[in-house]
Amino acid sequence: MKNLYLIAMLFLLSTSVVATAQDKQVKLHQVVMQLNTADTAVWSSMLGNIRNFQKVWPGNVKIEVVVHGKALNFLVASKSHLVADVEAMTKLGVVFNACENTMNKYGIKKEMLIPSASSVPSGVAELVVKQEEGWSYLKTGY
Repeated sequence: MKNLYLIAMLFLLSTSVVATAQDKQVKLHQVVMQLNTADTAVWSSMLGNIRNFQKVWPGNVKIEVVVHGKALNFLVASKSHLVADVEAMTKLGVVFNACENTMNKYGIKKEMLIPSASSVPSGVAELVVKQEEGWSYLKTGY
């Protein structure tokens, strides 16, 4: 009887460990990244961070980049040297949002953005909303 009890306990324990491991594998990570610098080295570094997230959590990461302030040229098609990278990452599910307040400040129209880019009324408000929804926040640059 003791052996049966021991076998049952080991079975329950192993089932629990397997279920826990499976739960960790399917966790969807949600990351909102803030980009507000004109430093193009930071832009490239941020794209590297996105690639690293996708390597570590393939298929289990949702990423939104909120671009505002002096970083807006990152999403302006005629001014960004990273158009192909943004387009490729968008096809992988990354969302790039330009702040409409910043766009208005600098006279940038939506049709001037990289075609796959979207916009939000306020970049900083979008960051707050995402954090309130439980997204992890990452500030890129300085």
